[in-house]
Amino acid sequence: MTTKEKSRVLEHQSLELLNQAVAIMEESFTNANLPSYDSSLDHEQTMQLQTVLNEVATRLKDNFPYPHPLYAGQMIKPPHVVARLAYTLALWFNPNNHALDGGRASSLMEKEAVANLALMLGFREHLGHLTSGGTMANLEALWVADRLHPGKTIVASSQAHYTHSRISEVLKIPFKSVPVDARARMDVAELESMLQSNDIGTVVVTTGTTATGSIDPLTEILELQKKYKFRIHIDAAYGGYFKLAENLSDHARRVFDALGEADSIVIDPHKHGLQPYGCGCVLFKDPSVGRFYKHDSPYTYFSSNELHLGEISLECSRPGASAVALWATQKLLPMETNSLFAKNISTCRKTALDLCQKLMHDDRFTVPFEPELDIVVFAVKAQSASLSSEKAKEIFARAANAGLHLAVANLPAQFFKQKMPDINWDQDTIACLRSCLMKPEHQEWLPEIWGILTNSVLRNS
Repeated sequence: MTTKEKSRVLEHQSLELLNQAVAIMEESFTNANLPSYDSSLDHEQTMQLQTVLNEVATRLKDNFPYPHPLYAGQMIKPPHVVARLAYTLALWFNPNNHALDGGRASSLMEKEAVANLALMLGFREHLGHLTSGGTMANLEALWVADRLHPGKTIVASSQAHYTHSRISEVLKIPFKSVPVDARARMDVAELESMLQSNDIGTVVVTTGTTATGSIDPLTEILELQKKYKFRIHIDAAYGGYFKLAENLSDHARRVFDALGEADSIVIDPHKHGLQPYGCGCVLFKDPSVGRFYKHDSPYTYFSSNELHLGEISLECSRPGASAVALWATQKLLPMETNSLFAKNISTCRKTALDLCQKLMHDDRFTVPFEPELDIVVFAVKAQSASLSSEKAKEIFARAANAGLHLAVANLPAQFFKQKMPDINWDQDTIACLRSCLMKPEHQEWLPEIWGILTNSVLRNS
């Protein structure tokens, strides 16, 4: 499994399938009564191209081994082979999904792919489209929220992604941060106290924080919505696909089952959706919010009376290739309960739970709480928070030298004080080791991951 002789990290047999698929696309020109045109490369062009590509390949070797199962650090999941191939196929046309004029087929594929996402997340009706990523998707959701509740404050938990406060600043919308509890979830009592001021228009509920994978208590927040009449936006950029997992905690299951009651949702197919960067998606439950996007374009929307995606998007030019890749992935791997896709998502969480158990039974580590998704955070036991942080960084570096790539996260001391009451809390945060077990292959490789981690600790002792 780990011998270099048997290792082939970068799959490339599938490249042989491209020629056949390109030939099928070529037929559209053969049957179009167009004058003869030859775009073939001559020998000199081919050699020049090869030289540059070889240099690109050499430069790209300066990378972390993201596709390998021993990479378990940041939120980087290799695109599925079908996404990679479909994206490449689309580039022969390079469609622009702003208007049907720039991408008829890819625009239809985007509408179908987005409808599948909406159905998975629980929206019976929806308005939505793909974006360049979660940041732009959240920007559009908060922009619409402000149009519906002009001048009112947007709130998100202190563990929510920093994009919400930054976007609010860009849009000139008031923003406040809500404290979290010891499990890094939004504190509902603190939220209600803030709601009593009657100046909050939107509550951002995170279903999978990027630091710990924690899930805000949506069901309790929905009860508060009945009383205080605010808008609920779900940031499911990381965690959205876990709605299909069959091994969630009771808390997480209740939250994911209630997603369809929110007003808007963001999800990132370029995370657990097996897509290349950048592919985000914003969804609104009420299609009538499309009125806020209305604009005039004197030359763009002339080829069809159907809805052009640019009419419901703040972004103008958008890559049709992203839509083609997502559509193809959903075709091969349907997003359905008990499907292979769903089982792989469940496997990621199982691996996180298994690693958590190993850590909890090892007296050198402290786990603040059981992972809700597939992110595990853990501190190194030491006499003080500063010493623990130093040891975590040393273990991080030594594990990387041995081939295991984790991440480091600075987390509030409040997450650990109950589990580590006897250490000197000489600082308000503690540097922890963090692992995103995003690949189903991590389950098989967990013994190897654990072995390298423990050896790194032993060498550090």
